[in-house]
Amino acid sequence: MAFPTLFRPRSPGRRSESADMFEQMMQRLFDEFPAETTGGGYPVDIREEDGHLIVDAEMPGFKPEEIDVSVADDMLTIRAERTAETPKGRAHLQERQFTRVQRSFRLPSTVDPDSVDAKLEGGVLHLDMKASESERVRKIEVH
Repeated sequence: MAFPTLFRPRSPGRRSESADMFEQMMQRLFDEFPAETTGGGYPVDIREEDGHLIVDAEMPGFKPEEIDVSVADDMLTIRAERTAETPKGRAHLQERQFTRVQRSFRLPSTVDPDSVDAKLEGGVLHLDMKASESERVRKIEVH
């Protein structure tokens, strides 16, 4: 009985046909978009702590001047863009040509835009934002 092409057992030391097909598909995909990497962005954590919203966003390889952070009411937007440096000498492989990422988040409460503190440390963007007093939840005691 013959196995379908994708399920044919492979010989030792030989790659499967499905692995070859996958590699060819990925190569065509990346060849189609060689000059720009865009996307949702990198992982982000958002938490509330003592009346502050804390955001930690991974931003590997970005410099502070390449990152733009904006806050409007309850919407946080993080954008970053960089171009690769022109290499000295002869390049043999250059995949890091241009990168642009953007993420927007609806925050759980309104933030005072003047209270935002932003630091980039070890490839992680740390944002500390004070939640607006008017939007904070207050527990009301029932008599």
